[in-house]
Formats: sequence, structure tokens, C-alpha cells
Amino acid sequence: MNSAMLTESDIRLPPPFRLVTLREVGDAFAHAKAHADEEGAGTLVFVGRFDLAEFAVVLEPDEPMRSARRSFYACMAALADTLTAHAPPETGISIDWPDSISVNGGLVGGGRMAWSEKADADAPPDWLVFGASVRMVSMSGTEAGLHPLSAALEDEGFSELGAERLMESFARHLMVMLDAWQEQGFPAVARSYLQRLAPHGETGIRRDIDENGDLLIRRTGKTQIERRTLAAALATPSWLDPVTRGPRL
Repeated sequence: MNSAMLTESDIRLPPPFRLVTLREVGDAFAHAKAHADEEGAGTLVFVGRFDLAEFAVVLEPDEPMRSARRSFYACMAALADTLTAHAPPETGISIDWPDSISVNGGLVGGGRMAWSEKADADAPPDWLVFGASVRMVSMSGTEAGLHPLSAALEDEGFSELGAERLMESFARHLMVMLDAWQEQGFPAVARSYLQRLAPHGETGIRRDIDENGDLLIRRTGKTQIERRTLAAALATPSWLDPVTRGPRL
């Protein structure tokens, strides 16, 4: 893993992103939420940690909150595309609905989302914040194989990818995803996200995303539609260790 920490001037972000860097003890997600009103859309907060790529971005969607929450899928698809772009050949990148991301079956990180407490379901939110954390290097100090359901990018062959470059790449892929949403509609985003969902051995199912962001699951031969509520799922990130602020082991 490329351990050389870049300076802020070395980091290149596409417009309209504006970089805010925090020291290792900082919390990108908390900072972005606390300053979203004043910093505005495009603010990208980055924490300089060796073991994790930790960053958060402020969004200001122009549609009602009930559908704007689907921005989470655009961000997760962009994160998966980022890892795919830098992965060795034949590397498996998958998403466990809604928020965790795995490499070759091992959890490396995930995303989370927050919004203004004043948000009205029928009005555009003042802001949304998407936060991501990806394990770059394993710091557990345990023997290899002791946590077979977790992974780190360094161990999966991402030897030349540093946290700063991952964040830069995420910003570019997010712009591509948001442009596709604007030009082709949300189904373009949904396709990118849904194709990444881990199958878990399931067959004969069709997945769709409802207008409010809920996951809809239809099974062959059954008329009943299973609904998984996005807003409720986002309340407690499935991948997050609250002590380390990184992916759980």
C-alpha cells in the first residue's frame, strides 16, 4: 500500500468539489454534518488516516426528501465503481444492501447518510451528507484468517492505491453517476447499484428500488412483494464499528 501521505495541494478534485482536510483524530462524517449548512454542496471532508480512507461529501438535491434519499445509492454505486477501477483482474466487488461493501467476500467498508433534522418529506432537504470508510490496511494485529469475513485493500492486491487517490477517484465516479441520473433518470443509478448486490445464493428473484428508496424484492411464482425500508436501514450502519469509526471485523 502506498503509505506516503499527500499534502492538500497534491489532491486533485473535479469541480464542484471543495476539499476540507482533518487530522487523524477528526471525524469526517460528523464534521460534514456539523458544517453542511455553511459549507454547502460539494464540500468533501477527508481525514488523513493510514489505515482507513475516511471521507464525507455534502449534497443538496433539488427533489423532495422522500426521493432525494436515493442519492445514497448513487454514492454507493460510485464507491463500488471506484474500487473496481483500481482492483486487480477478477476481483469481486459486491454490496450488501444497503450500505456495506466487500472485496472477494470480505468486508472492507461501507457508506452512511444523514440529513437535516428539519427535513420535510415533501420538500427538498437543506442538505444530505454521505460518509464512507474503507479499510486500507489491517491494523487488528491478529493472525491472517482469524476474521475471514473482513478484508483490507492492501491484502486484496490494491497495493498502489492510497486513501487520497481513492477519495479523488470516488469524486470523479460520483460525478459520472450524478450526471447519469440527471440525463437518464434514476433507473440508470439503480442499475449500477443493483448489479453489485451480493446474490447470497438466491435465485429466481428480481430487485428494484422504489421511488422512496426502499428495496423491492419479487420472487418467481409469488405475487407478494417484499419491501425493505431504506430510511430505517440507514439509521444504524450495518458495517460500522462505533468504537474505531471503521469497518467491523
